Amino acid sequence: MAKQDRAIRTRQSILLAAAGVFEERGYQAATISEILAAAGVTKGALYFHFPSKEHLAQGVLAQQDLEMSLPRSCKVQQVVDMGMLHAYRLQSDPMVRAAVRLSLDQHAQGLDRTGPFVRWSASIRECLETAQTQGELLPYVVPYESAEVMVGAFAGVQAMSQTVCDYQDLQHRISSLLRHVLPNIVAPSVLAAVDLGEDRGEKVFHEMRDLRRQEDDLVPAVS
Repeated sequence: MAKQDRAIRTRQSILLAAAGVFEERGYQAATISEILAAAGVTKGALYFHFPSKEHLAQGVLAQQDLEMSLPRSCKVQQVVDMGMLHAYRLQSDPMVRAAVRLSLDQHAQGLDRTGPFVRWSASIRECLETAQTQGELLPYVVPYESAEVMVGAFAGVQAMSQTVCDYQDLQHRISSLLRHVLPNIVAPSVLAAVDLGEDRGEKVFHEMRDLRRQEDDLVPAVS
């Protein structure tokens, strides 16, 4: 168990180091030597977990898919929580910042950057499809199209916020985006009860952390 925990910590430290280098230098300019120096591990340890720079980048890209949100009975609220939580994590989590930098890096030759877009679109579409069956959406809504539009709009707003003020106003921008988009797809009676506040992402983040602590407290200690 101790060896497994150590391997998990080593892998995460390598990912954190790679995230920092990728965010600062971009995928194309980043080198394995720089990542090794930042991580403070041997080349053998790095290649044990990540056989190439592309595998490292894919590991970082996957980090933005973690902790998307908590399940909600109101699926529109769950979609909102996903977007607002992502905005909060972009401001506070260097791993997520690096993942977004990679996903939007048009100079990243040879790196498949489609994964985050496809996974985000699928998650939002799934929520919207359930919302539709629950009567939360307007009759003419096509969940697949709405999901694609929302993911594209999120990406554009993220890029604009990063360029203008290094994500400092991102929660405000995403809240504003949702307030403009959702009335076109959500039933008014449902939307009236949805929390679109700029602090929604932070609330969900701490809710998830509290829930995780409670779950950890229930796990019996191994003697």
